[in-house]
This record gives sequence, C-alpha cells and structure tokens, in this order.
Amino acid sequence: MDKVIYRSYSHIDHQARESSTMKQDNIVRRLAAIVIVDIVGYSRMMERDETTMMSLLRSLRREIIDSNVTDYRGRVVKSTGDGILAEFASVTDAVQSCVDIQRAMAERNASAPDDQQILLRIGINLGEIIIEGEDIYGTGVNVAARLESLAEPGGIQISSSVYDQIRAILALGFEDQGEAAVKNISVPVRSYRIKYGGEEEVSETVAATSGVASGPSHTNEKSTIAVLPFQNLSGDQDQEYFADGVTEDIITALSKNRWLLVSARNSSFAFKGKTIDIRTIATDLGANFVLEGSVRKAGNRVRVTAQLVDCSDGNHIWAERYDRDLDDIFEVQDEITATIAARIEPELGAVARERVQRKSGQNLDSWDQCHLASSLMYQYTKAANAEAQHLFREVIENDPGFPTAHAGLAYTLFLGAVYFGNNIDESLADEALVAAETAVALDDKDANSYFILGRIHLVRREYDQSISDLRMAVDLNPSMATAYCGLADSLSYSGRMIEAIPHFEEAIRLSPHDPRKWAFHVYGSLALMLLERFDEAVEWATKAIAVPNATFWANAQLVAALMGADDDQKVKRAVENLMRKEPDFSSARFAKQLLFYHEDSSLVDWYKTSLIKAGLPD
Repeated sequence: MDKVIYRSYSHIDHQARESSTMKQDNIVRRLAAIVIVDIVGYSRMMERDETTMMSLLRSLRREIIDSNVTDYRGRVVKSTGDGILAEFASVTDAVQSCVDIQRAMAERNASAPDDQQILLRIGINLGEIIIEGEDIYGTGVNVAARLESLAEPGGIQISSSVYDQIRAILALGFEDQGEAAVKNISVPVRSYRIKYGGEEEVSETVAATSGVASGPSHTNEKSTIAVLPFQNLSGDQDQEYFADGVTEDIITALSKNRWLLVSARNSSFAFKGKTIDIRTIATDLGANFVLEGSVRKAGNRVRVTAQLVDCSDGNHIWAERYDRDLDDIFEVQDEITATIAARIEPELGAVARERVQRKSGQNLDSWDQCHLASSLMYQYTKAANAEAQHLFREVIENDPGFPTAHAGLAYTLFLGAVYFGNNIDESLADEALVAAETAVALDDKDANSYFILGRIHLVRREYDQSISDLRMAVDLNPSMATAYCGLADSLSYSGRMIEAIPHFEEAIRLSPHDPRKWAFHVYGSLALMLLERFDEAVEWATKAIAVPNATFWANAQLVAALMGADDDQKVKRAVENLMRKEPDFSSARFAKQLLFYHEDSSLVDWYKTSLIKAGLPD
C-alpha cells in the first residue's frame, strides 16, 4: 500500500497541497489517530489467483477490518486494494481496534489453508491531519505510512506520540524500536512494537506462508550514512536551491536500500554551512559513513563533486566529479542523484564485506554473516559459492525471519546452476524459488529480493513473471543497477533484445564499479550478438574479461562474438585464453548452463556449433 497511499503524500506534493489549502478560508485541521493497514505480499497473491484473492479480501474487509473500525468509532477513509487508511478520534480506540484486528487475523489464519493465509502490517500515529472532503492529508498520515513499512508481518508499529498516550491505559506489552530515519520525514521517528499476544500464531503463519520455521528476530546492525548539505560554490545564491535539492534527493534515493540506514534530512542539514570534523559529525549523527559534496555553476554548465568518507578513519572511499549542461536543471538534478546513489551502494557494500572478513573469526550477527557470504559469492568460484550457501543457510537456521539470508541463498543457488556446473534439476529450481519467495514475503519493499526472484523465474523459463518481478525491483529502487541488468537479461532471453540494450547500458552507467559489472557486459554482449551486431558484442565481451572477478563465461562469450564477426586471427588467441582459464571447458556445458533457459532453442545449437568451429572441445 505504501506505493499507492504514500505516493500522493510525498514531501513536495504534501507541501504544495498544504500551501494551496492554507489559502482557502474553509481549511480544516484537527488531531487524529491515523491507522494504515497493508496486506503483506498482495501483488504476489493476486498474481497467483486473482479471483480467489479478491473474494477473500472482500470478506476480510467486511468481517474483520471494517467491522472493528466501526465498533471502535473509527472511519475508513479509503481503500487501495492492498491497504486501508482509517482515522479515529481516540488513540485508545485506534490501538484497541488494531489489536482486535490482528488477533482476529491470527485466529482466522490458524484454520485457513496455507495458500489463503493473509498477514497484515499496521502503523498507527497521532498527529494533525488536513481534511479535504472525505479524504485526509498531512505529515501525520505520512508518518503512519512509514510506521506501517517498519512493522513486521502480523505486527503493529506505533509512534512515540501514541505510546505516550496509551502505555498506562492499555494492558499491552511494548518493545522500543528506537529512532529510524524514514523517507520524506525530516526528523527521525521513534517507534514501538506492540506485543499484543497471539504473536506465536502470527509467527507460525509467517513460517507456513514463507517456508521457514519461527525463530528469533534478526539483529539490525545496518550501516548508517549521513548526507551532508552539498556546498554551493557558485557565488550565486540562486543556486542554493539546486545544491539543497541534490542533497535531499540523494537522501531519498539512498533510503531505498533496505540494508542501509540514512540520517534524516533535518539532522544532516543542522551542519549546513559549518566546518566540523567528520568524526564529530559521525558521533552526533551515529553514522558510519558521510557523503559530502559541492556544486559550482559557470554559465550554462554545472559541476557537482561528491566524496564518500569512512568515519572510522576519515579516509575517502570514493570520489567523483560530474560536469553537465544545464539545459534542463531538474533533469540534471535527477541524473546526478541517481548516479551518485547507485555508485555509493556497491562501495559501501564492499567496505562492509571487507570489514567482516577481518573479523570473520569472531561471533558474527546476521548482517555480518550475510556480508561475509556475499563477499564469497562475488568471488564467482564454485568453492566460494558453496561456502556462501552454507553461511546463508546457517543464518536462516538461527534467524529465520531475516529476508536478506533467504534472498542470498536463492541467488547462490541461481549462480551455482548457471555458472558452476551444479545439476539443474527441478528440486534445485524449486528450492531457489521458495527461498526467493520467502525473502519477498518477509519484506515486500526490498528491491533486491524482487531482483533475485526475477532471476529465479528466468531460470525456470517463466519469462513474463521474471520481467514483472524485475520491473518491480526497478520501481522500488530506480538506482539499483543490477535490477536494470536483470530486467535487460530477461527481455533478451525472451526475444526482446532491442528493448533490452538500453537497460544494460543504464546498469553500466549507474554502477561502473559494481562487483557484478562483468555480467552486465557478458549478457549485453549476448543480446548484441543475437541482433547480429557482432563488432559491438566483441567490444562488450572484451570489457567483461577486463573485470578482475569475471568468470570464464566472459572468455567463452568473446570466442562466440569473434566467430560471428569472422575475426579468425583473434579467435585462436581467445580460445587459448579460455582454455587456460578453464581447462575443463566444453561447448556442450556452456550451451547447457548459460543458454539452457533461452526461449530460442535454435540459438543454443548455433552457439554450440560456433564454439566447436572455433576449436573448443564438444
């Protein structure tokens, strides 16, 4: 529901709406308890059986949600398919209504078939709302939406303002979740999880619908980054808004990475115009990393610089400069924002993986262990991939509610099947699918989980579903380079190569230092070859080989591309390099593993024949 209800309350839209409303004489504001209910995994359930789900949801609304809201003197403001917005005059009524709803849902799920069990997330906030007809708006609604996204499946998350009102009134348990920087809210939000009883039933429902056993909740040792206000070096105060806009947009874009915490805008902007030591800023904001930068305009050109600093030692991890024409200032702002956000994520991931490798002999929490598994996974070797699988399975055993581990397991299974010669059978594909679906069920706002789910559907030759999942990943995080690559690959393998090429190019543009960059080039090279653009295919395959962690598949792709380009002189050397890197290589193995899930079976035969003609063993 976040995408539907919350979209209309973005920071800018809300300000514009509020500003225009304040000019009217009949503006109505009042305090209210705001409730937002979200159906976990709604899109996936609808795709599985739309008719059955529509019937179930209508029954759910009528018999449980609407009736409880009415019983406690509340009002359902609107429904958006996968969610509900409601308001109450009393905070106590709002909380009691939501507790009754979750308890009723737990009882219902206990007797429902696995494929008809439904989980809700609920966020409750006490704040001022703006009334416009039958609808309500305002920051109070925005905060409730953010609280809903923080809630666990089957859980209720409340703001500190709600907690202060009910803690001495209602016989409930409360778990302080601390402060969190949330999207489009200027200050950190402190929240509490309500322990209403019946959590055991909810945990069992999560296990039944996701294929995992109940267990302890995962630790939350995420990296935190503070984005300092970019300095305006233009000597032109009119450019101050551009510098602030870039900063705000980067904060928003980085917030879409679920493994990363981002300091709130107001917290970061408190340092605007001040010269303070990075470590002091890090201490004040609780940040592991700081992003700082500057904007300088000259004529119709703008130069934006950005540098990422590790707060532990003050060293620069990454720095880059962007020079652009200001034909469309907002387009330039969007482009620079997306590029910086995309390049920071893999840099921070690399630092996190390096750190955890240094302490791998110590006790690791779930986040650290997943980073360690990822560092192995990105080595792209059979042995390292097997060890990564083991680590992900270990996290799942100890912490079954941790979506990152399920997503990681699914991806290592995918890599093992495609690159490392693991048997591609139905049981392996099914295990990978269950792991990926579990990750999405546990956190259906995580772009990475949708990316991996899309890759699994591609291996299963479920092209339309794969493309749908990967488009969802791009929608959830438009700065995620791997999502663009995955989408492009699925389009290419389903025969839509022309449509695929721009997405490959976008992946490379967004994240030129990504640990999976070699794959961007390999899959792009294959798509170009299918379009008989062989010279370009050779160029892309050559760039793939230059990436240090590239597998021998890049060498094999170069051989095939050179065969298409009729470059006999270079084919011989390419074959020698391939066999030196992978002495056990065979044409049949390559066609079976890398191309077995391509829609056009004749391509597989052509590819295999080309490799044999090049002198490679059958």
